[in-house]
Formats: sequence, structure tokens, C-alpha cells
Amino acid sequence: MYQRLLKARQEARGNEGGFTLIELLIVITVLGILAAIVVFGVATFRNDANTAATNASCKTVSTAAEAWNAKNGSYPGTVGDLQTANYIKTIPTGMTTGTTITAAGLATGCTL
Repeated sequence: MYQRLLKARQEARGNEGGFTLIELLIVITVLGILAAIVVFGVATFRNDANTAATNASCKTVSTAAEAWNAKNGSYPGTVGDLQTANYIKTIPTGMTTGTTITAAGLATGCTL
């Protein structure tokens, strides 16, 4: 009776397919390569986003400095002066209250 049950079990499992160890290793390797490609791609997008944010901050300060110039006839000395006079609400990231503004109305380090 035991032999009959064992034979029936083997016949039932005989047509089951499965993945071999090699197939699983190949799939894991391919997924690892794809993950590495994605990580490097995201790093590139992060750099582009930081550059765009810096340019936007420079443009905001430049616009505020031009408004100051239109009202007062000269450019402010620092970004802090723009904040004190309520031309900008907060100091942009990467700048301080002591960041100077050039005679062209650009904050130091900006190249619009």
C-alpha cells in the first residue's frame, strides 16, 4: 500500500515544472544590472534638479534686486537687505543674508 501511495505521489509531481538554480541566478543578475542602471539615472536627474533650483533662486534674487533698483535708484548690498525690505520672503537655499549683490543685480555666484 505504501509503495502504491509513493508511486502515485511521484506521478503527480512528475509533470510539475520548476526553475533551475541557473535560471534563478540569471534572473537575479539581470535584475541587479537593471537596478544599477536606474540608480545612476536617478543621480543624473538629481544633479539637473539641483541646477534648476539654483537658477530659479538666482532669478528670484535678480528680480527682487531689479525691483529694489527701480524704487531706490541703486541695487541693494546684500540678499539680507532684500529680505528686510520684504522684497523676498526667505533667503534662497545656497545663499545667506550676507550674500552680496553685484552692480548688475546678480547675487554672488549667479550667472544668469
